[in-house]
Amino acid sequence: MTALQQHQKLCYRFSTLLSYPELSVVAEAKACSTELKDCNAEAAALLSNFTDFLAANALTRSEEAFTGTFDLQAHCHPYVGYQLCGESQQRTLFMIKLQELYKQHHFASGNELPDHLTELLRFIGSISDQTCRQEIIEDGLLPALEKITVGNECDGHPYITLLQALQRFLSETVTDEEC
Repeated sequence: MTALQQHQKLCYRFSTLLSYPELSVVAEAKACSTELKDCNAEAAALLSNFTDFLAANALTRSEEAFTGTFDLQAHCHPYVGYQLCGESQQRTLFMIKLQELYKQHHFASGNELPDHLTELLRFIGSISDQTCRQEIIEDGLLPALEKITVGNECDGHPYITLLQALQRFLSETVTDEEC
């Protein structure tokens, strides 16, 4: 598997982990952690907190933690455009630009808005255009993740550490095109 393919696969895995939890989330988290260890030990260590949480709790507890994190805390909303622009016309323009990119790359978005973390991760996990991938990571995902994770009073919270693991993984891929 090439470095690009491995990176794409991990983006898909993170997308799944950041979606509303389903029964398969524990296995997906373990697989992501295993694959991440090969290319980014620091991100894998951060992810272990999330994996341990999933293994120790029933699915209903994971669902509660997900909802409490992403739906009830405005500073944790998983919308990149919202994190960067707030509820403004700039966010609308950002989403229009994303829709154009999705169409240009023949990407079928899911049920979420185009600026949702899971949609962007699935998108960069499906394209090989390195320039486009880098721009989305550097100008969208990393600044949004920074806003969500820095100064968060929920330090150690499983979903915050999941976001920190993603941030560490994406940061490494910006400077080092491996994994």
